[in-house]
Amino acid sequence: MALPNYIILLSLTLISHTALTSSTIILPLSPLLTKPQSSGRFQSLKLAASASLTRAHHLKHRQNASSVATTQVYPKSYGGYSIDLNFGTPPQTSPFVLDTGSSLVWFPCTTRYICSHCLFPNIDPTKIHTFIPKNSSTAKLLGCRNPKCGYLFGSDLQSRCPQCQPNSQNCSVTCPPYIIEYGLGSTAGFLLLDNLNFPSKIVPQFLVGCSILSIRQPSGIAGFGRGQDSLPSQMALKRFSYCLLSHSFDDSTENSDLVLHISSTGDTKTNGLSYTPFHPNPSASNPAFLEYYYLSLRKVIVGGKKVKIPFSFLDPGSDGHGGTIVDSGSTFTFMERPVYDLVAQEFVKQLGNFSRAEDVEAQSGLGPCFNTSGAKTVNFPEFTFQFKGGAKMTLPVENYFSLIDDSEVVCLTVVSDGGAGPAKMSGPAIILGNYQQQNFHIEYDLENERFGFGPQSCKKKT
Repeated sequence: MALPNYIILLSLTLISHTALTSSTIILPLSPLLTKPQSSGRFQSLKLAASASLTRAHHLKHRQNASSVATTQVYPKSYGGYSIDLNFGTPPQTSPFVLDTGSSLVWFPCTTRYICSHCLFPNIDPTKIHTFIPKNSSTAKLLGCRNPKCGYLFGSDLQSRCPQCQPNSQNCSVTCPPYIIEYGLGSTAGFLLLDNLNFPSKIVPQFLVGCSILSIRQPSGIAGFGRGQDSLPSQMALKRFSYCLLSHSFDDSTENSDLVLHISSTGDTKTNGLSYTPFHPNPSASNPAFLEYYYLSLRKVIVGGKKVKIPFSFLDPGSDGHGGTIVDSGSTFTFMERPVYDLVAQEFVKQLGNFSRAEDVEAQSGLGPCFNTSGAKTVNFPEFTFQFKGGAKMTLPVENYFSLIDDSEVVCLTVVSDGGAGPAKMSGPAIILGNYQQQNFHIEYDLENERFGFGPQSCKKKT
């Protein structure tokens, strides 16, 4: 997930007025601005569509490489969200992108941090916030014999420590450098252990990446996936949840909350949420798929009519192909071409009174698009995802249709590959993006292996 276009930047900026208990941490979550102030909604949607498709390609073809806290989440014009985390002694605050599709937590590191192709609007590469290890008394390099080195480089000790004698106990070789691809960018650096600080809790020897070189990655990323190196895994979270403010594609100081639950809550369900069990991750030949949150999507319903999607797209095979994942790092939902075509055809059929805006489709990368000029009202078909157990996520119209500037053209905010699709499916067939999650209370109940959701205004009451 790259900051250049549309990413969820999780700004875990701790707020002093937030009430903390011994089992919860609440952090602010907000959107991030990365587009020219003068660009319109059309350009924002076009960039979001392109970034979402690139992100989907990455996720589908990845290679293996006791308290609660709350923080704010801020929405921004590019369609992403941000948080700030405090590392080191004394604490240094760094911004991070919230990414449930990857696991490593990393930040720009050292005063000589290099960010290639980071000349984005409103981002000065010379002023990127960096963590300085020498200013932290608790920061130390990770040794290759440390079990946490195996989170990224596998359990084979000799391959991690080729310069160490097999039976040597005094080897001081550090863990190898890492290189991570995100689809829209990449980063490289070395691994540190340091304190992760919250007002009510300190997580000692937290594994974090110290990046010294990145491509299109001016901000750090907080991996919230299922890997051992993710923030939920290292903190042994029982559940975490967020509520994403609606994408208005403009910069805003508004924020919502990311909530981290550390203590067990048993089988307690949150009021107002529907739940579906996580689908077991496929024991795929690609271990990267083990980091994803798979959902058991059973039906896609348009205007009350079930779209007849072949089951092979809804249920992942043992090879990891097919199935649905939820990803905070994607803006628009992705669907494999055969699935997308079936869904799009149903919208076209039910909105047949409106002409297609094919010129907008060709320019924006979105579709189908409809010209609604002259219509006093437009009754859009309901769009519903139904999951195993019967839980239904019925989206508000603004979560799946977007107006293109002032043109009276509306486009479906779901993306897919061009053409007739690949001969053989690869990776997840459906990726539920953050645009479709906006104004929902989203909960990852890790203790009970289930995904919860419910419609909710994410605006804070004043």
